Amino acid sequence: MINPMENRLVVLSGNAHTQLAQRICNHLDTPLGECTVKSFPDGETCVKIEQNVRGRDVFIVQPTCPPTNHNLMELLIIIDAAKRASAKRITAVIPFYGYARQDRKDQPRVPITAKLVANLLTAAGADRVLTMDLHAQQIQGFFDIPVDHLYAAPVFYEYLSSLNLENIIVASPDVGGTKMASAYAQLLDAPLAIVAKRRKSATEVEASHVIGDVHGKNILLVDDITETAGTLTSAAKLLKAHGAGKIIAGVSHAVLTQLAYERLKGSDIDELITTNSTPHQPTTDFNLTELCVAKLLAQAIKRINEGESVSSLFRIKDKIGM
Repeated sequence: MINPMENRLVVLSGNAHTQLAQRICNHLDTPLGECTVKSFPDGETCVKIEQNVRGRDVFIVQPTCPPTNHNLMELLIIIDAAKRASAKRITAVIPFYGYARQDRKDQPRVPITAKLVANLLTAAGADRVLTMDLHAQQIQGFFDIPVDHLYAAPVFYEYLSSLNLENIIVASPDVGGTKMASAYAQLLDAPLAIVAKRRKSATEVEASHVIGDVHGKNILLVDDITETAGTLTSAAKLLKAHGAGKIIAGVSHAVLTQLAYERLKGSDIDELITTNSTPHQPTTDFNLTELCVAKLLAQAIKRINEGESVSSLFRIKDKIGM
């Protein structure tokens, strides 16, 4: 007997994170859609959907992680291919939304690239977007199509609860992350601390002082994204100097560069917890814990497909996370 949902729903993937796409399909109990994505000799992306998607509800899983521009183009071209193949509805599933930090004009003559990417997705033919832990929540307003914004908080909460941490305080590595840190502090019934920083360059920051009493406390240092780990490692060093005990960093999107691996290797961070919203290379140089968000994304896809509410996925023990 054919499952009605399976008959209507198709999950496709580019090359950015096929492992995550496959795990999502495992939770949905549906096969990953047949889609060939390769490059021509001159570097142009070639896409062919190898199955019928006419009248189907198509979900395209593709985080725009490095190589960012290449993965973004793959996503746009797959959307266009699905549109031209008469898909009923196309949802871009972007666990990590690249260019999210370019969300405003903070200097003269600079673009708002987060808005440009939103325009590109809409122009390509996306009917809605499913994403997680945007760097700035107002990016949802850049779209003229529906955006379902998930939070990794339920996944983090489940893992952190298993650690049975005592005497814990939640810290933000910079003033800009205070709102996110405050939400985790409320979730864990823990005090809040803030580390103030000064940015020297795109890859180097200097933590200057700590707001809050962290002496003798175990620290949960939370942020939405890290690339070079400069902010995290600098904050951890300062927290340690103020008498902090164990330091755990919880980051939704760890888009780790080689510089990040080098910094984390010799840092004061005892454990880095992140999600598999982007792929990571295995390492034994530091304690990296990767939490899987496939089930969370699969639940959201199922609810979107069946026309149900997604907001209940935010609820954690009668608390609304974030």
